[in-house]
Amino acid sequence: MHLHQRPPQRSAGAAPRLTVSTLRGHSGLRAVGEVGHGTHEIWERALEQALGARTDVYRLEMSEVTFVDVAGADALASAARRLEEGRLLQLHRPPSTLSRTLDMFWPGLSGIEVTQP
Repeated sequence: MHLHQRPPQRSAGAAPRLTVSTLRGHSGLRAVGEVGHGTHEIWERALEQALGARTDVYRLEMSEVTFVDVAGADALASAARRLEEGRLLQLHRPPSTLSRTLDMFWPGLSGIEVTQP
C-alpha cells in the first residue's frame, strides 16, 4: 500500500517528498525521502498505521530517509509513548541526525529500537 506516490528526489527549491510503502517479509513500512514541514501529514499517517498494527515489533525501514526534522522526531516519540507495554517501533538504518535528536530530546525512550545493518 502506498500512502503517497511522489518520487523522493527533489531539485533545489522543490518541496520535500516522502514515499511510504508496506514492507515485504516484515510487519512494517519503508519510508523514502524526507520528513519535513511538507510531509508531516504522510509521516503521521504512517505512524498511526504502526500504532494500529497487531504486532509486537513494527519495523520502519528508513535507510533511504535523508532527513527527519524535530517535529517529525517528536511525532515518532509521541507514537512510541502511545504503544502498549511490550510493543516496539524498530527503526532500521534511520538518518544519524534522527538518532541524535532522539538521544538529545527523548533519552531512554522505551518503545523505540534503532538498528543498523
